[in-house]
Amino acid sequence: MAKVILKQISKSYIKGEYAVKESSLEIHDQEFLVLVGPSGCGKSSTLRMIAGLESITSGDIIIEDRIVNDIHPKDRDIAMVFQNYALYPHMSVYDNMSFGLKLRNYPKTEIKSRVQNAATILGIDHLLNRKPKELSGGERQRVAVGRAIVRKPKVFLFDEPLSNLDAKMRVLMRTEISKIHRRIQTTMIYVTHDQVEAMTMGDRIVVMNQGVIQQVDTPLAIYEKPANKFVAEFIGSPPMNFIVGKIVNLNDILFFESGNLKLSLTLEISKKMQSMTDKQVILGIRAEDIYDKLYSKVATDINSFLALIEVVEQMGSEMYIHLRIEHNTFVAKVDAHKKLDVNQDLDVVLDVSKCHFFDAETEKSLLN
Repeated sequence: MAKVILKQISKSYIKGEYAVKESSLEIHDQEFLVLVGPSGCGKSSTLRMIAGLESITSGDIIIEDRIVNDIHPKDRDIAMVFQNYALYPHMSVYDNMSFGLKLRNYPKTEIKSRVQNAATILGIDHLLNRKPKELSGGERQRVAVGRAIVRKPKVFLFDEPLSNLDAKMRVLMRTEISKIHRRIQTTMIYVTHDQVEAMTMGDRIVVMNQGVIQQVDTPLAIYEKPANKFVAEFIGSPPMNFIVGKIVNLNDILFFESGNLKLSLTLEISKKMQSMTDKQVILGIRAEDIYDKLYSKVATDINSFLALIEVVEQMGSEMYIHLRIEHNTFVAKVDAHKKLDVNQDLDVVLDVSKCHFFDAETEKSLLN
C-alpha cells in the first residue's frame, strides 16, 4: 500500500513533441484511480513511466516517499497487468501465478499459500492445473490479475486490461476488479479509453488529452461539472450536445441565442454569465436534460421549441432522438413511451438549469 506522486513529469519521444507534458498528480494510498482519454492522449505513457518501463524526460515520480526515477522496475514494488495478459502458454495457471515468486526465491510453502489465496479470491482455484489455451478470455484475465496479486505489491497498474474481452465479459470483469480492490485494499492505477469503465470503477478519474491532464475529480463531479468542453464531450453517453451562440440581454433578462433558438437563462446562471453579454459562447446540455414536451419534468411554458426528428435509435427502455432546429443538431434521451417517426416535428423542452456554458475561444467552463 502506498501513495504515488507525479511531479511535473514529461515524456518526449521526439524533441519538441510531448506524449505527456508537465503532469502533476497525487494518487492516495489505497485509492482506485482511473486514467482515461482517447488514443494517444498520454495515459499509457504515464502508466509505463510509473512502472519504470519508460524513462522520464523530466520531473519526478515518488512512490511511498521514495523518488523512483532511476530505480529498476523490479525494485519499485509494483505489479502490472497488461492488455494482452502476457501469460506463458507452456505453463499451467499455477506456474504462471507463482513464476515471479519463484524468481525471488520465496519458500515453496509461502508460494503455495499465496497462489491458493489469490486463486480463491478470483474464483479460479479449480483451474490451477490448466494451460492458458484451455481458458476463456475472462479466465485468462483473472490469471493475469492473480499473478499480480500474489506479489502483494504496493501499487497495482492496469493497462487497458479488458479491451480484448467481449461486451458482456467486460461488464463482469470490471465488477470483479472493483471487488478485488475492496478486498485487498491496495493502491490501483487503471488506464482505459472507455469512459463507462472510468465512471463505474474509479474513486477518482483523471481525464487526459494530448498529453495534458484536463481534470481530476470524482466520477460524479466530472460528469456534473466538467472543467472544459473536451471533458464534457468525452465523459457521458451519448456525448454532450453543443450549440454555438451568444448571450443577449433583453429587458434585464439574459438569454442564450442561436439563430431562432432563444433560451431564457436561470437567475443562478445569469449571475455567472453577466460578463459574457453580447459575446459568443458554447452551450452544452446532456441528452437526458432535453424532454419531449408531453412528458417534461420542467416547466413547459418557457424554453420549448419545435425540432425535426432526423434519426430514432431504439435502445429498449429509452430512445435516442436525433433532432435538428435550423443549423443546430442535438440528441435527446427519452423514455420509449410512444412511437416517433423520422421527419416529424417534436415539441421539446430544454432544462436550462442543467446547461453548461463554455468560452468559445478557450473552451473552459464559464460556470465552475
